[in-house]
This record gives sequence, structure tokens and C-alpha cells, in this order.
Amino acid sequence: MFDKVQAILARQLRLDAEKITPESNIKRDLGADSVDILQLLMKVEDMYGIVIPDEALANFETVQDVVSYLEKQEGSIN
Repeated sequence: MFDKVQAILARQLRLDAEKITPESNIKRDLGADSVDILQLLMKVEDMYGIVIPDEALANFETVQDVVSYLEKQEGSIN
């Protein structure tokens, strides 16, 4: 799951994927703004056929936050 989120972020933010770690703060370390985060989540929602509520979105600070949320959702889908 991390690899997928990392690839999306690298492509979207035009960053070297190697610089994106689970501990990376999406805004501070990767330079993403709120539009970038929304685009990331829209891509993830399309990929997995889920809807990420605004309450969850507000809690995403690090890449691992997104990965953990998706892993939890994937477990409830399967």
C-alpha cells in the first residue's frame, strides 16, 4: 500500500519517490498544499472504490496516516 501512495505522490508532486517515506509530513516535508492532498485522495478513492470522509482527511498529516487509513479500509472491503 505504501508503494502505491508513494508513487501517486511522487508523480503528482514531481518528487523523487526515494525522498518519500512513511514518516514524511505531506505538507511540510513534501510541499503539498490542500489541492494536492485532495487530488491524491481523489485518485486513491477512484483506485479503491471508496469515499474518504472529511473527518478522516483532516487527520492525514503523514504518508503513513494515509497508508494506515487505506489498509484499514481495504480490510473492511475484503
